[in-house]
Amino acid sequence: MSQFATVTGDVTYTPGDGTPIPIPKGRIEVDLTFDSATLSWEAERGVVGLTAIPRMQFDEYVEDGKIVME
Repeated sequence: MSQFATVTGDVTYTPGDGTPIPIPKGRIEVDLTFDSATLSWEAERGVVGLTAIPRMQFDEYVEDGKIVME
């Protein structure tokens, strides 16, 4: 089940072996599973950003206050 959260700090994801890409501050949609978190956001008007990050990394972002759950 989807939940909503707000990115308030520096949150990034790394596609493959590439350079970390920032997720813009603001509201995101979060789908949590045992081992991962899928995040989606509006990157630009009409353009959706989507990524999955390890659950441990997501939990660290929440613990550090960089992502605030609603």
